Amino acid sequence: MKSHRTHPSRRAVLTGGTALLAAPAILHATRAYAQTPTLKVGHVSPRTGPLAGFAEADDHVLQRIQDMFSAGIENNGRTWAVEIISKDSQSNPNRAAEVAADLILGDEVDIIVAASTPDTVNPVADQAEINEVPCITTDCPWQPYFFGRNGVPGQGFDYTYHFFWGLEDVIGAFLDMWGQSGVTRTVGGLFPNDADGNAWGDAELGLPKPLSAAGYGLTDPGRYQPLSDDFSNYITAFKDAGCEIVTGNMIPPDFATFWAQAAQQGFNPKVVTIGKALLFPSVIASLGDRGDGLSSEVWWSPNHPFASSLTGESAKELAEGYSAASGRPWTQPIGFKHALFEVVADVIRRSGDLEDYEANLAAIRTTNLDTIVGNVNWANGPINNVTKTPLVAGQWQKDGDGFDLKIVANAQAPDIPLTGELKLL
Repeated sequence: MKSHRTHPSRRAVLTGGTALLAAPAILHATRAYAQTPTLKVGHVSPRTGPLAGFAEADDHVLQRIQDMFSAGIENNGRTWAVEIISKDSQSNPNRAAEVAADLILGDEVDIIVAASTPDTVNPVADQAEINEVPCITTDCPWQPYFFGRNGVPGQGFDYTYHFFWGLEDVIGAFLDMWGQSGVTRTVGGLFPNDADGNAWGDAELGLPKPLSAAGYGLTDPGRYQPLSDDFSNYITAFKDAGCEIVTGNMIPPDFATFWAQAAQQGFNPKVVTIGKALLFPSVIASLGDRGDGLSSEVWWSPNHPFASSLTGESAKELAEGYSAASGRPWTQPIGFKHALFEVVADVIRRSGDLEDYEANLAAIRTTNLDTIVGNVNWANGPINNVTKTPLVAGQWQKDGDGFDLKIVANAQAPDIPLTGELKLL
């Protein structure tokens, strides 16, 4: 750990890298003497751009959290006001780094949180690490989070902490689901040239080795550029290899392009399981009948047997509350966005000194909290700075006028109940 510094002195000595992007922030020298001191929480997510589906429920979740925090949170016998400042990464890593620097150096946030793929999570965490500000992130597999930031096992990071699942979990969930299908074990891989795609397709850390060990043949034609308009070479390679399963990690516009071209070119796989793109009901609805039977990982659902430490609501109640307020179907990031602030509230309550970043870090490191997405406890992680949450697999199936995401594979998390059976496309 770096040497102990309190909040005011930290601002006075910021150096290096992106700290030079902004003028020194005004010190809150009198904050300790205010009647109701304020703790600022920065939040970054992709409100706009191709990853905007991850932030579709942000307004609802953040408003509810701010309402819950409006009475303040008690720490060491004193009530603290909590102010949340949220900024849009625009689905762009450079923009994510820029707004994170603004939150840290301009708004002087005490804790920063972020969610939704390495494109947002990694640059925000890097800014927090450089500027020595406690950071909590989620909605990104831990391998692209840790290794994508050049993390060293056994050493890790000082200021940045992450909770989510890993590639080993998504591979296990997919294999559990595919094993029920009875189809030929021939898989076509679609991996973009971005942090997620390079992690998922990595020969050592990604899908290739485990798929091979389980008896699956993977056809991987190489990385494509995000927002590609032509997947003909991939489709041809998959047809030539007789692929009956297609998997990968794509943004929604790329999957829509691929899936339309697959139909045009007569490629009809029996199982299509894509991370990221197929998480959201809005994306499935946009595909019409071609959305029926598509599958993906399921991080969170109304059927998960967890409750909020802030409100006591069940996962079902939290999801239904969003649908009632918005008129939209529930979406997976609701649970993890809510859980981010469950952890923040818990840290605020337990910190030995909210004006000391090192005390706040100590509270993060010693977290052991049952949340709406499961237990968050960094003492139990697979690697430094990471703790995992459970993962299952699901399939979108026609239900009335819309689609329902059925949990069809739960071998890795049997406490999360199955709600349907896998069907072939």
